[in-house]
Amino acid sequence: MFIKQAFNYLHDSWRYIVGAVVIFIASQLGALPFVLIAALKVMGEGGDITSLDDPATLMTALDSNLTLFLMLLSFVIGLVAVVLIVKYLHNQPLKAVTTSRKKVDWGRIWFSFLLVAIPTILLTVVDYYSNPDDYIVQFEAVPFIILAIIAILMIPLQTSFEEYLFRGYLMQGIGVIAKNRWLPLIITSVVFGGLHFFNPEVDKLGNIIMIYYIGTGFFLGIITLMDEGMELALGFHAGNNLIAALLVTADWTVFQTNSILKDISNPSAGFDILIPVLVMYPILIGIMAWKYKWTNWREKLFGNITPPPKLSEEQIEY
Repeated sequence: MFIKQAFNYLHDSWRYIVGAVVIFIASQLGALPFVLIAALKVMGEGGDITSLDDPATLMTALDSNLTLFLMLLSFVIGLVAVVLIVKYLHNQPLKAVTTSRKKVDWGRIWFSFLLVAIPTILLTVVDYYSNPDDYIVQFEAVPFIILAIIAILMIPLQTSFEEYLFRGYLMQGIGVIAKNRWLPLIITSVVFGGLHFFNPEVDKLGNIIMIYYIGTGFFLGIITLMDEGMELALGFHAGNNLIAALLVTADWTVFQTNSILKDISNPSAGFDILIPVLVMYPILIGIMAWKYKWTNWREKLFGNITPPPKLSEEQIEY
C-alpha cells in the first residue's frame, strides 16, 4: 500500500524526474551560505580562499557550532523543496509520502528513536570505561548547550529530508514507474549509501565503510516496506544522528561538534564495520517485526505492484 497509494495522485514519470532535479538543485543552493561565510572569514583573516577547496580546511574555517548549523541548513532547504514538490507537482499530501496509515504514527517514530538511542548511549559508556585512553572529555557547558539547541532543532530536519527523499519520494516514484518493490529498494539504498562516499570517514577508514552506509540504506528501506510507512525509518535515522552529534566526535568525522566526548583513537576498518549490518540491523528488524507483527515478507519486499484502474482527472485526490 505504501508505494501503491502514489497512484492516487499525479504520478507521471516526468514529474519524478523533474522533482528529483529540483530537489537536488535546492539542496545544493542551500549549501551556498556555508561556503560564502567561510570564504568571507578566510579572506577577512588574509587567508587564501582557494584553501577552502580542501574539505578539512572548509570544515574548520568557522566555529564548529556555526559550521554544523550552516551544514544542516542545506538539508532544511532540501526538505522544504521536497514538501513543495510533493504538494504542487504531484498534488499529494505529505502524509501519503510518509505512511499508508490513516495518520502518521508518532509512537512508531519514538519507538525507533529510542531503539537506537538507548543502545548507542549504553555502548558508548561501556566503551569509554573499557578504553578510557581512546577518549577525552571535552564537555563545556555553553558550547554544548548551543550544540544541543542546534542539533535538537535541525538534525531531525536533516534526517527527515533524507528519509522523505529516499524512503518516501524516490521509493514511491521508482515503484510506480517499475511497478515492483525490489527495484526501488535496491536503487534508493545504493544511492543513499553512495552519496556518503564523499564523507571524510571514507578517506580515513577506506572504501570498506561503504558496506555500512549501503547496508544502512537497505535496513531503512526494508523497515519502510515491511511497515508500509517510513515512521520507523524517520525515528531511527534521527536518533542515530542526534545521539552521535551530542555524544562523540572525532577529527575525521563529517560532524565535528562540541560533543561530550572526543574519540582520539586511531580508527581502523575491519570486521567491526560489518557488525551493524550483519548483527545489529537483523536484530533490530527482528524486534520491529515482532512488535508490529510483520508478515508476507516476500511480497512486501520483492512483489510486483498492480496499478489501480486509471483515474480520471476528476477522481484524482487533491
